[in-house]
Amino acid sequence: MQERSKEELKDKHWSEILAGRVISEKRAPYVLTGGMTTSGPAHMGTVCEFLYPSVLREAIEKEGKSSELFFIADIFDAFDGIPEELKKYEKVLTPELGKPLSNVIDPLGCHSSFGEHYLAQATEIMQKMELKLNLVRAPELYSSGSFDRFAVLFLKEEEKVKEVVARTSLRKVEDLKNWSPIMPVCASCGKIATTRVTWHDLESYEYACDVDVKYTKGCDYKGKAKISDHKYKLQWRLHWPSWQAHFNSVAEGSGVDHMTRGGSADTSVAIHKEILDREPPILFKYGFVLLHGKKYSKSKGIGMGALEIMRLMPPEVLKYVLILPNQEQNKNIDPEGNGLIDLYTDIERVAKLGKPENRADEKKLFSFKLSIKKLKWSAPFLDMLLNYQIYRDWKKVGELLNDKEGVAYLAPFITEWLRRNFEPEQYNFTIKPQKISEDKELVAKFASSLKPGMGDVDVHNLVYSVVADDKQQAERLFAAVYTAIIGKSKGPRLGKLIAAIGIEKAKEMLNSAVN
Repeated sequence: MQERSKEELKDKHWSEILAGRVISEKRAPYVLTGGMTTSGPAHMGTVCEFLYPSVLREAIEKEGKSSELFFIADIFDAFDGIPEELKKYEKVLTPELGKPLSNVIDPLGCHSSFGEHYLAQATEIMQKMELKLNLVRAPELYSSGSFDRFAVLFLKEEEKVKEVVARTSLRKVEDLKNWSPIMPVCASCGKIATTRVTWHDLESYEYACDVDVKYTKGCDYKGKAKISDHKYKLQWRLHWPSWQAHFNSVAEGSGVDHMTRGGSADTSVAIHKEILDREPPILFKYGFVLLHGKKYSKSKGIGMGALEIMRLMPPEVLKYVLILPNQEQNKNIDPEGNGLIDLYTDIERVAKLGKPENRADEKKLFSFKLSIKKLKWSAPFLDMLLNYQIYRDWKKVGELLNDKEGVAYLAPFITEWLRRNFEPEQYNFTIKPQKISEDKELVAKFASSLKPGMGDVDVHNLVYSVVADDKQQAERLFAAVYTAIIGKSKGPRLGKLIAAIGIEKAKEMLNSAVN
């Protein structure tokens, strides 16, 4: 890829810019890495962990280069809190606190461990989004001995490693007096969060399980083990650069929290350069995902989990929403009110773009091609919504709109959206023909002027024609017609409503309302 000027890069999608940087700064093979801890329900931040590197991999391949993505399921991390949705299993799960997630029981009994239970949610989303990645479980990396060479190196250079960790995490070396590069798994209670190394050489170590980490305490067992037993985990600030070095990663993304000054990204870069003697991968950050403009946490019972949101919109639409803005920006997902309607309307517009005329549409079209590629429906979302509110029969809606497959595809998402009462007020209606007591003459005149073959724009304009462009009378006529048809003074665009009902049927309703 040729060097591009800053001016040229302004017009590019973030993944194109990042792919260009990877190709120009790094050597093939272009291996990407990512990772997550499955300590609770998959949330939108979890989705970003595997979506963004997947999109970057695709952008690299669009430049004619091969790329591979290894995604680490960090289920060897300590279980440090019970998710809100599992509080009813508190008695069962409390004794498990402090153990590796892969060793914690699944209280629902549907998976081999707590870590696997929530990993299954994440893999379901990956599959729905059709992402290409190699999923690797951290316990398997440790049990195979893949991290042993790093553990030995960090133990050998322990004092230097401590200095690097302290400096880059904005702490004093004295603060790490009892800190060790490795965290043993207690052979007695199985906890990993409560152990500390008391002695080691480069092959063996001794430990005590006597640490109080507030959410759980050690069992006071004293044990010994060998590195080759693979019953340990590296500290996070060493674990992260180690998997990057193991896979020879050239780029990896992470959330804002890791990328702040003193965060684990600073440590990772220093460990690569000063301890592992290699160039670190390009680290890129991504912003928060907001719900209604606010941060949320499903593990704390706030907001919606990723799978819940995916019941409201197709996976490719959610993918589009997340990759459209710059990856560093916060993304706001608002499934309520007009937000979702506006999203579908814009996506349907972008799908028909030939050559975009502005930078914003260029980026939207690029995002569309990366995420949606081709719409699975042809009838407009808004027409589906409107007709369903009228007829309450998805099969009939598909026939009326001449898009049986497309309507069948979106129907479950729209149905869930309506079930949650997320639709804007004007689309929350049913057909309820009724008598009216006011503005009968205006309604009668409007009804008599409706002619077969009129389109929705013709019907809308007819309102203003009937009242001779009198704005106040137009407002009264709109309210009276809505009341006569749906029993409330406001509703969807009147032209579309009457066109969907049918001119003759609408005339019958209106004539009945005034007689």
